[in-house]
Amino acid sequence: MAFDGSFGKARHELIGCLGAGIFAHTLPSGDMLMDLPDFIKTFPALDVPFPDDVVKSYAIQSDKGLVVFFDFVKDMVLPPHSHLAQWGTVLDGEIEFTIAGETRVFGPGAIYDIPSGAEHGAIIKAGTKVIDVFEEPYRYALRT
Repeated sequence: MAFDGSFGKARHELIGCLGAGIFAHTLPSGDMLMDLPDFIKTFPALDVPFPDDVVKSYAIQSDKGLVVFFDFVKDMVLPPHSHLAQWGTVLDGEIEFTIAGETRVFGPGAIYDIPSGAEHGAIIKAGTKVIDVFEEPYRYALRT
């Protein structure tokens, strides 16, 4: 159901090797902060039930599915809910997901797979960035 792989250290080393100054910043703690590229930030936002000062969204939509880059600006609690299948990966930050009654913490590099109809909710820390792919192409409307 869900994979709790944390590849943060390897990701940081890889980013460092690739010259990450463009998209990542090193914090005084030595941790790296991932930033989304500007071209992704030009993708349309979604009409999600959360304010822009809490979460920003950048989406690509087709008849087959919905791909969303979420950037959580503030801590957020995502109430339990269910829908068609969802797959995602954490780019930066941390999410405590409860999926079908099982709670796990996901950090950078972790992948989660939420089966269709599985109830899930989350506690998401500010600074978290994820890519979510929804089976349901029109789960959220694009903002116009």
